Amino acid sequence: MNERRAARSVEAVFREDRSRLLALLAARFGDLDLAEETASDAIEAALERWPVDGVPDKPLAWLLTTARRKAIDRIRRDRAYAERLAVLQVESDRAAAVVPAEPGFDDIPDERLQLFFTCCHPALSPEAQTALTLRFLAGLTTPEVARAFLVPTATMAQRIVRAKRKIRSARIPFRVPGPDELPARLPSVLRVVYLVFTEGYAASSGDDLVRPDLADEAIRLARILHRLLPGEREVTGLLALLLLTDARRAARTDAAGGQVLLEDQDRALWDAGLIAEGRRLVVPALTGPGVGPYAVQAAIAALHDEATGFEATDWPQIVALYDVLLQIEPFPLVALNRAVAVAMRDGPEAGLALLDALTEAEELRGYHLLPAARADLLRRLGRTSEAAAAYRVALDLVGNEPERAMLARRLAELSDR
Repeated sequence: MNERRAARSVEAVFREDRSRLLALLAARFGDLDLAEETASDAIEAALERWPVDGVPDKPLAWLLTTARRKAIDRIRRDRAYAERLAVLQVESDRAAAVVPAEPGFDDIPDERLQLFFTCCHPALSPEAQTALTLRFLAGLTTPEVARAFLVPTATMAQRIVRAKRKIRSARIPFRVPGPDELPARLPSVLRVVYLVFTEGYAASSGDDLVRPDLADEAIRLARILHRLLPGEREVTGLLALLLLTDARRAARTDAAGGQVLLEDQDRALWDAGLIAEGRRLVVPALTGPGVGPYAVQAAIAALHDEATGFEATDWPQIVALYDVLLQIEPFPLVALNRAVAVAMRDGPEAGLALLDALTEAEELRGYHLLPAARADLLRRLGRTSEAAAAYRVALDLVGNEPERAMLARRLAELSDR
């Protein structure tokens, strides 16, 4: 086997199983730094040995055993490290983290769920939770995570170091919460995945409307969570929501990267496969008492995707679903989306009254979509000067260039009247 083929094999294994390898090592040794360093050592060893010996039958098992041996060697050389890890090991064993002793086993345990809950522990800030999830579960490098947050690499590196230090100093266990803790802890995990997706779906700033890298990683993380927690309906609902929303990606921009609004999109470009998969997931997510917010949002997304055209959209049912969502999450942003749906059902004047009532909401100050939505309804009502003023407010707040160009175009159209 030549070196290039071996490198491709290592790359393929690492791309698919990197987060599993890290999770297994973190669960075994209770230290993210040690997990990262020894995983890298194992990859380096594979790049040396596999071109000579051939790719092993069970490459992940080979990498895991190699990394574990290197970790043990490192611990033996570092007495202080060993003392600290001995304490963590006791806690890890107490959490029943089990790792096979030798390679060749068929069923390598998947410890990524433990890593999800560790990265999203409530002791960490929301920014740190998202950064750690992207770094260790999505496999993004620190510079890539920094670009996702639009901060310098050094800033993100410091943020990740502080988060890891917090995990170590607070002795945050690498474990899945028990049944009594899970309902309180799972939403933070889902929120992080959702936030990654929303930034990928509609970038908050920059020259591109969509960040495919982030959207794809969020969907991949949601798929992993769904595979690990198939009985959790909100996990199912989140995956359905992401699939049904991302299905429209190809139609959301034109050839020049400009924004194409939902009403103007070529629905033939929507991904029928993702829509079908998402619709299948919506059913179990909605079935049973106590429906969750992601399942309701997925149902709304499904109604959009099922419509043959914008005018054929079932707006009454969408408004009814927003009513349910508003009861679950009585947030101004939900009320904003409901107001837009009401405008489609009952006319722009009805929607505008609801939007006007939200202008004092603290949470929506600085959010460009509120004045943008008001501007659109004012334009439809023929209140041109008020619409122009609202577009100018939206333009002052928007951070994404394609969205800015769309708003500027709308404003120019008003001036031409």
